[in-house]
Amino acid sequence: MAKALFFDIDGTLWDFENYIPDSTREAIRRLRENGHLTFLCSGRSRAFIQNPHLLGLGFDGIISGCGTMVEYKNQRLFYRTIPADLAIRTVETVHQYGFRPILEGADDLYLDRADFESDPYGKKIIREMGEHLLPIKENWGKWEISKLSCATTGADQKSCFAALEDSYDYIVHNADVVEMVPKGYHKGTGIQKVCELLGMELSDTFAFGDSVNDLGMFTTAGTAVAMGNGSEAAKAAATYVTDSLHENGIWNACKHFDLI
Repeated sequence: MAKALFFDIDGTLWDFENYIPDSTREAIRRLRENGHLTFLCSGRSRAFIQNPHLLGLGFDGIISGCGTMVEYKNQRLFYRTIPADLAIRTVETVHQYGFRPILEGADDLYLDRADFESDPYGKKIIREMGEHLLPIKENWGKWEISKLSCATTGADQKSCFAALEDSYDYIVHNADVVEMVPKGYHKGTGIQKVCELLGMELSDTFAFGDSVNDLGMFTTAGTAVAMGNGSEAAKAAATYVTDSLHENGIWNACKHFDLI
């Protein structure tokens, strides 16, 4: 019976240098050859999923923005944006409490470069996004976004979270990084939406991930696979812990479950 497999990107399919193991490439190819459906399932918004080597692996669909957007066979089936008035209130509030935001949408990302000149992840975004990276201030209130990520080093996370708790769920990676997602959305709601649209059972789904923003899909999918290089929280929530990304983790897990 055909299964649907959902793969996180960073730390799961590739590393920080965008290296994808050959075994992962072959696993995706064989999964599709065997009739299974494969999906990217990322906290990244769609604008930040453009790498041709990644997309060239051949996925049937993409869940992006922590479940706020769903695509299947190159068709956009669902997209939940943040209303302009809430977006403005959000940016004003996170600035008040010392957060440095990255606003994330389907077509563009927005950040103020001065906030990220010495930040490795910010540098990565600036390097990779090109013309689809726009400044926040110069586009004030005109952002088209579905979520945001914030650098929070030295910021007052607790007070900011309380000020916006009516509108957002928070994925706290550590004291330095938090993702803010419209309330009620996560990677697992994206998987639910795909199953509804395709008439599949959640019991026939597999989720692969490595971090706290994968917990939503781990609690939703029929089988949750944590990478060996993943966080302890991800491993604790998983059905099965495979080897690390660099030790053929995806290939080995797919073999373990007789999918390839």
